[in-house]
Amino acid sequence: MAELTILNGLAGGLVATIVMTVFMMTLGDDSPPPTALFWSKYVGDGEPDEYMMQGMALHMLYGIIAGLVFVVAVPVIGLGIGSMTMAVLFGLAYGFVLFVGAAVFWMNVVLDLDPEVPMVAMFLLFHLIYGAVFGVWLQLGVL
Repeated sequence: MAELTILNGLAGGLVATIVMTVFMMTLGDDSPPPTALFWSKYVGDGEPDEYMMQGMALHMLYGIIAGLVFVVAVPVIGLGIGSMTMAVLFGLAYGFVLFVGAAVFWMNVVLDLDPEVPMVAMFLLFHLIYGAVFGVWLQLGVL
């Protein structure tokens, strides 16, 4: 069983976010990510597509922090990720939790969006990809 370390959580969060972002860029509709909308609405004064780099940097930061939160929270609540199967399942569950938080809180409350079902489905897929990659990374114990 891989040890859940802070370094592994941070690195796993980064790697999972990079993989998730590749899928977003490949399968997405080329619209700015929600983080660029956030930057446009609360930090900048331009259109969201003007803040793609800031949005991507913010997205990477969120993913890294999410990795840290996982490796700190899982032992505190008394769970372990003993096998690769369990690591992937925990990762998928965590990806779903992140999706719910992002879809319900960030998209609806913070950004005041009303996304259509296909967009929500893709948003879920991307977060599940994050979770699966993150779970595999943790189980491999790369760092």
